[in-house]
Amino acid sequence: MGSQWHPGSSPVHMKRRNFLSLTAASVALGIGKADEQTPSSPGPNRVGDLPLEELTIEQIQGAFANGRMTAESLSLAYLERIRALDSKTVNAVIEVNPDALQIAAALDAERKVKGPRGPLHGVPVLIKDNIDTADKMMTTAGSLALIGSIAGQDSAVAARLRVAGAVILGKTNLSEWANFRSNHSISGWSGRGGQTRNPFALDRNPSGSSAGTGAGISANFAAVGVGTETDGSIVSPSSCNGLVGIKPTVGLIARSGIIPISHTQDTAGPMARTVRDAAILLGALGGPDPRDPASATAAPHAQADYTKFLDAGGLRGARLGIARKFFGQSPLGDQIMEEAIAALKQAGALIIDPADLPSHGKFGDAELDVLLYEFKYGLNKYLEATAPTNKVRTLTDLIAFNSANASRELTYFEQDTLEIADKKGPLTDKAYLDALEKCRKLSRDEGIDAALKQNNLDAIVAMTNGPACYIDVVNRDSDTGGCSQPAAVAGYPHITVPAGYARGLPVGISFFGAAWSEPKLIQFAYSYEQATKVRRAPAFSSTITG
Repeated sequence: MGSQWHPGSSPVHMKRRNFLSLTAASVALGIGKADEQTPSSPGPNRVGDLPLEELTIEQIQGAFANGRMTAESLSLAYLERIRALDSKTVNAVIEVNPDALQIAAALDAERKVKGPRGPLHGVPVLIKDNIDTADKMMTTAGSLALIGSIAGQDSAVAARLRVAGAVILGKTNLSEWANFRSNHSISGWSGRGGQTRNPFALDRNPSGSSAGTGAGISANFAAVGVGTETDGSIVSPSSCNGLVGIKPTVGLIARSGIIPISHTQDTAGPMARTVRDAAILLGALGGPDPRDPASATAAPHAQADYTKFLDAGGLRGARLGIARKFFGQSPLGDQIMEEAIAALKQAGALIIDPADLPSHGKFGDAELDVLLYEFKYGLNKYLEATAPTNKVRTLTDLIAFNSANASRELTYFEQDTLEIADKKGPLTDKAYLDALEKCRKLSRDEGIDAALKQNNLDAIVAMTNGPACYIDVVNRDSDTGGCSQPAAVAGYPHITVPAGYARGLPVGISFFGAAWSEPKLIQFAYSYEQATKVRRAPAFSSTITG
């Protein structure tokens, strides 16, 4: 669902579904220099008499209530903004929902008769193109091999969004196969969607694999978005695009109907411009689903309303440990973190520094070994259940398809990760079981749980990752550091919040902790956000301006 090891680029861009003037000829940006036609102004930025940029869910519901906008007018405004800006700037949206305006109009009619279902009623949402929707949109993981693949059933995520009354506006581009195709790839590229760009500097990477959701929500193409993560692919693009991202405890959000990498690490999660909006979306997404056994454990923990944990004074008395060993990759990022730590202290937190994880740096290849085994197992199950007309039915078929279509799929990097995974055996292999045991021990007993217990901590704090690297087809992604691995491998929650800007590029601060500690982490993240108010809208600059 998203790994930070990989990603890539090609000028190929398949036609998008559209409505009215949202033409199917919108062309992705290629690799290289930003579009010469990059607009000097942000483009369509009003809905009626209200500003569209940085609209929050609370503001949207207030405008619905007083009649200043409708779900239909808001959805139309976002669609017009996507049409006007996306192909010229970030290339975040891989497909728009041709039924979005009809859905929005029906929700407006329902509101008049019955009132709103809840805080997401009529709110436009973008979701990643590895999340099944049983509608006219495809689910492809960005791969040309799945062009035309229409899900027969909604994913749990899509189903819960519909129940909440959200308008699924479209799907976002991603690092193809959620960044699990090659160890030498470029984040934010897919064969179907082309290259997604960072809205703060268009020559910079949006980070993978939820690159399109990160860039699209930061660019104000919808109110909120849904990404997926296996290791880093919610929190890293959130950090690099100046967003709040919540990677929840594995199982809190059911994974049924999401193209998998790892059943022990995968999860969907909210990506939003504010902690409140992310908390609202998390409340709608969480809960068990019979198709995902891991979600059965969520029943006692899922909250319908996480906004009750929003407390501007929530950092007072909190014991927060600084994971210092995650510093050192980015001098500018480290400087931002020092300022963030000072802000935490000012807000009343008790800082324990350092408070490193005992297992730091000890994972070796264990996590990758687990993912390779689980990817083969999970992807084969997913592909087998798709429509019989689909081109590929197994991982072996996918590899053969890519080889046969190398001029479109393998232009910038290969498929070495897929090939290694395809050679793995069943989940009963001792090598897999040993790697899984090692990962759980290092991430939990000798990792997060140990650090929390040894220092009597409420949560652990680190820089999410450094500022975005260049989009570079020669050297691939640069290592900008990152603290995602422990929480990802443990299956524990992790929240990132904008912390500052390194020459105009966003950098996030991370809060992670024990299983099911979302309420506490949301409290800390909100208190930090309210004390600092770092988030600002991007300007779609061609390069850094600082």
